[in-house]
Amino acid sequence: MADSKEYITYPEEAGSINISEEVLMAIAAGAALETAGVEGLANSPGKELSDLIGKKSLSKGVRVKVADDAIGIDIFIIVKAGNVVSGVGKNVQEAVKTSVEATTGLPVSAVNVHVSGVTFK
Repeated sequence: MADSKEYITYPEEAGSINISEEVLMAIAAGAALETAGVEGLANSPGKELSDLIGKKSLSKGVRVKVADDAIGIDIFIIVKAGNVVSGVGKNVQEAVKTSVEATTGLPVSAVNVHVSGVTFK
């Protein structure tokens, strides 16, 4: 598996398969948002800067890095008040890892959950 700027590519017998990093980010975001206790995703650090300089906008709240034939994911969440933050974080880790691996067939080496805020009603 090789990493390019916008696609994860890995060879197959009949050719190669290219998966956009945007697809990986969308899968991860969807899994996180379906996790109980998650209110939403927060902007990942550097997103506003990339918007200002005209760089391609990444999916809100998710960063993907491919190294050593595995995917590393950083996800930035906002937790609903009344939930155990560490428990929500662990559930997000499991949901994102399971979803990305099941959907792409690629191994996930790490899911780093960053709790950026808590919402109150």
